[in-house]
Amino acid sequence: MEAETGVPALDTVLVWGGAVSLLAGLVTLGWRLARGVVRFGRRVDDFIDDWQGEPSRPGVPARPGVMERMEGMETRMGVLEDGLARVTHELYPNSGESLRDAVDLANRRLAFLCPEDPVPARVPVGDSRGDTTVPAGDTGGDGLDPTSEDTPGDMGGH
Repeated sequence: MEAETGVPALDTVLVWGGAVSLLAGLVTLGWRLARGVVRFGRRVDDFIDDWQGEPSRPGVPARPGVMERMEGMETRMGVLEDGLARVTHELYPNSGESLRDAVDLANRRLAFLCPEDPVPARVPVGDSRGDTTVPAGDTGGDGLDPTSEDTPGDMGGH
């Protein structure tokens, strides 16, 4: 399959033009491939620097590597686990020294002192279990305070 134009000079220019175009395409392909390899290499280099860390240099502080950072995280997690163990010890009944044991003991003592059917408390005469309205003689300005001592009849009265 020979494609000739019949003009030898034009045929030569077309052959050389095709060769130059093919060569330019191969150079462009090689350039793009080389550029991609260089970019990938830089990323791998950055990853390795991040993994291993970098020593300090003038104006730039040192960066710890991944293993150093993990060691720091393990140390902090150990402290958190110790704190969690102490909290857990306080939340469940155990040797009698936990907060839960103290609350349970206080509840048992309270149940002994205050049975289920409580005896109604005595209310002093003239007192209505705390103020429900502001009495005319209340000069304390404290409003409805069930423990105020400035109203006759509260807390034994004056």
